[in-house]
Amino acid sequence: MPAPRKKTAPVVPHHAQAPRSDRLDTRVLETFVGYNARRAWLVVTQVFAERMAAYGLKQADFSVLSLLAHNPGATSRQLCATLDILPPNLVSLIAAMDSRGLIERRPHPHDGRAIGLHLTPAGEELIREAERTVTQLEADASARLTARERETLIRLLQKIYLPQS
Repeated sequence: MPAPRKKTAPVVPHHAQAPRSDRLDTRVLETFVGYNARRAWLVVTQVFAERMAAYGLKQADFSVLSLLAHNPGATSRQLCATLDILPPNLVSLIAAMDSRGLIERRPHPHDGRAIGLHLTPAGEELIREAERTVTQLEADASARLTARERETLIRLLQKIYLPQS
Protein backbone atom coordinates (compact mmCIF):
# COMPACT_ATOMS: atom_id res chain seq x y z
CA MET A 1 0.00 0.00 0.00
CA PRO A 2 1.48 3.34 -0.97
CA ALA A 3 2.32 5.84 1.73
CA PRO A 4 -0.29 8.57 2.18
CA ARG A 5 0.57 11.73 0.26
CA LYS A 6 1.36 14.83 2.19
CA LYS A 7 -0.94 17.68 1.44
CA THR A 8 0.96 20.66 0.14
CA ALA A 9 -0.28 24.15 -0.45
CA PRO A 10 -0.92 24.89 -4.09
CA VAL A 11 1.76 26.94 -5.76
CA VAL A 12 0.52 30.46 -6.37
CA PRO A 13 2.50 32.66 -8.73
CA HIS A 14 4.15 35.59 -6.94
CA HIS A 15 2.14 38.19 -8.89
CA ALA A 16 -1.12 36.56 -7.83
CA GLN A 17 -0.37 36.54 -4.09
CA ALA A 18 -2.44 38.89 -1.98
CA PRO A 19 -0.48 41.87 -0.73
CA ARG A 20 0.39 41.94 2.94
CA SER A 21 -1.08 45.42 3.14
CA ASP A 22 -2.90 47.77 0.82
CA ARG A 23 -0.42 50.48 1.78
CA LEU A 24 2.64 50.69 -0.44
CA ASP A 25 6.09 51.74 0.68
CA THR A 26 6.25 55.43 -0.31
CA ARG A 27 9.39 56.34 1.66
CA VAL A 28 11.41 57.21 -1.46
CA LEU A 29 8.62 59.30 -3.00
CA GLU A 30 8.14 61.13 0.28
CA THR A 31 11.72 62.46 0.02
CA PHE A 32 10.80 64.46 -3.11
CA VAL A 33 9.54 68.05 -2.87
CA GLY A 34 7.39 67.62 -5.97
CA TYR A 35 5.67 64.50 -4.66
CA ASN A 36 4.85 66.13 -1.31
CA ALA A 37 3.75 69.40 -2.91
CA ARG A 38 1.50 67.51 -5.33
CA ARG A 39 -0.07 65.39 -2.58
CA ALA A 40 -0.81 68.48 -0.47
CA TRP A 41 -2.10 70.28 -3.57
CA LEU A 42 -4.51 67.41 -4.28
CA VAL A 43 -6.03 67.70 -0.81
CA VAL A 44 -6.45 71.47 -1.04
CA THR A 45 -7.72 71.30 -4.63
CA GLN A 46 -10.43 68.78 -3.79
CA VAL A 47 -11.76 70.95 -0.95
CA PHE A 48 -11.44 74.05 -3.16
CA ALA A 49 -13.48 72.47 -5.96
CA GLU A 50 -16.22 71.38 -3.55
CA ARG A 51 -16.56 74.76 -1.89
CA MET A 52 -16.17 76.91 -5.01
CA ALA A 53 -18.84 74.97 -6.90
CA ALA A 54 -21.41 77.14 -5.09
CA TYR A 55 -19.85 80.19 -6.76
CA GLY A 56 -19.34 78.55 -10.15
CA LEU A 57 -15.60 79.17 -9.92
CA LYS A 58 -12.60 77.07 -10.81
CA GLN A 59 -9.09 77.84 -9.54
CA ALA A 60 -8.12 79.96 -12.54
CA ASP A 61 -11.40 81.92 -12.33
CA PHE A 62 -10.87 82.60 -8.65
CA SER A 63 -7.26 83.69 -9.23
CA VAL A 64 -8.20 86.11 -12.02
CA LEU A 65 -11.06 87.64 -10.03
CA SER A 66 -8.89 87.98 -6.93
CA LEU A 67 -6.11 89.65 -8.92
CA LEU A 68 -8.60 92.07 -10.47
CA ALA A 69 -10.11 92.83 -7.06
CA HIS A 70 -6.68 93.83 -5.77
CA ASN A 71 -5.33 95.24 -9.07
CA PRO A 72 -8.19 97.01 -10.86
CA GLY A 73 -7.39 97.73 -14.50
CA ALA A 74 -4.86 94.92 -14.88
CA THR A 75 -4.34 93.86 -18.48
CA SER A 76 -4.68 90.41 -19.97
CA ARG A 77 -0.92 90.37 -20.53
CA GLN A 78 -0.31 91.03 -16.82
CA LEU A 79 -2.75 88.31 -15.81
CA CYS A 80 -1.13 85.79 -18.16
CA ALA A 81 2.34 86.58 -16.84
CA THR A 82 1.31 86.47 -13.19
CA LEU A 83 -0.70 83.24 -13.41
CA ASP A 84 1.36 81.54 -16.13
CA ILE A 85 -1.74 81.16 -18.31
CA LEU A 86 -1.52 80.99 -22.09
CA PRO A 87 -3.28 83.95 -23.78
CA PRO A 88 -5.83 81.78 -25.67
CA ASN A 89 -6.88 80.15 -22.40
CA LEU A 90 -7.27 83.53 -20.71
CA VAL A 91 -9.36 84.87 -23.59
CA SER A 92 -12.02 82.19 -23.07
CA LEU A 93 -11.88 82.62 -19.30
CA ILE A 94 -12.38 86.40 -19.60
CA ALA A 95 -15.20 85.90 -22.11
CA ALA A 96 -16.99 83.57 -19.68
CA MET A 97 -16.60 86.06 -16.83
CA ASP A 98 -17.81 88.88 -19.07
CA SER A 99 -20.90 86.87 -20.04
CA ARG A 100 -21.60 86.28 -16.33
CA GLY A 101 -21.44 90.03 -15.75
CA LEU A 102 -18.43 89.77 -13.40
CA ILE A 103 -15.94 91.92 -15.29
CA GLU A 104 -15.88 94.83 -17.71
CA ARG A 105 -13.27 96.16 -20.10
CA ARG A 106 -12.15 99.79 -20.03
CA PRO A 107 -9.44 101.65 -21.93
CA HIS A 108 -6.12 101.54 -20.08
CA PRO A 109 -5.25 105.00 -18.69
CA HIS A 110 -1.55 104.84 -19.67
CA ASP A 111 -1.44 102.55 -22.71
CA GLY A 112 -3.83 103.42 -25.52
CA ARG A 113 -3.42 99.96 -27.05
CA ALA A 114 -4.27 98.05 -23.86
CA ILE A 115 -7.58 97.31 -22.25
CA GLY A 116 -7.88 97.31 -18.47
CA LEU A 117 -10.07 94.71 -16.81
CA HIS A 118 -12.27 95.70 -13.88
CA LEU A 119 -14.73 93.88 -11.67
CA THR A 120 -18.36 94.84 -11.87
CA PRO A 121 -20.27 95.25 -8.59
CA ALA A 122 -21.46 91.65 -9.02
CA GLY A 123 -17.85 90.52 -9.54
CA GLU A 124 -16.73 92.43 -6.45
CA GLU A 125 -19.42 90.83 -4.31
CA LEU A 126 -18.70 87.35 -5.66
CA ILE A 127 -14.94 87.53 -5.07
CA ARG A 128 -15.41 89.00 -1.59
CA GLU A 129 -17.54 85.99 -0.61
CA ALA A 130 -15.29 83.53 -2.45
CA GLU A 131 -12.14 84.90 -0.78
CA ARG A 132 -13.76 84.45 2.64
CA THR A 133 -14.61 80.87 1.71
CA VAL A 134 -11.09 80.17 0.43
CA THR A 135 -9.58 81.64 3.61
CA GLN A 136 -11.69 79.22 5.64
CA LEU A 137 -11.00 76.21 3.41
CA GLU A 138 -7.25 76.91 3.62
CA ALA A 139 -7.53 77.01 7.41
CA ASP A 140 -9.46 73.73 7.35
CA ALA A 141 -7.04 72.05 4.92
CA SER A 142 -4.01 73.10 6.97
CA ALA A 143 -5.60 72.62 10.39
CA ARG A 144 -2.88 70.18 11.49
CA LEU A 145 -0.29 72.95 11.12
CA THR A 146 0.32 75.70 13.63
CA ALA A 147 0.02 79.25 12.35
CA ARG A 148 3.81 79.50 12.36
CA GLU A 149 4.21 76.21 10.46
CA ARG A 150 1.69 77.38 7.88
CA GLU A 151 3.56 80.67 7.38
CA THR A 152 6.85 78.76 7.09
CA LEU A 153 5.37 76.32 4.56
CA ILE A 154 4.10 79.15 2.39
CA ARG A 155 7.43 80.98 2.58
CA LEU A 156 9.38 77.83 1.69
CA LEU A 157 7.12 77.00 -1.25
CA GLN A 158 7.50 80.56 -2.51
CA LYS A 159 11.29 80.17 -2.39
CA ILE A 160 10.87 77.46 -5.02
CA TYR A 161 8.72 79.36 -7.52
CA LEU A 162 9.26 83.08 -6.95
CA PRO A 163 12.30 84.74 -8.55
CA GLN A 164 15.11 85.67 -6.20
CA SER A 165 15.10 89.25 -5.09
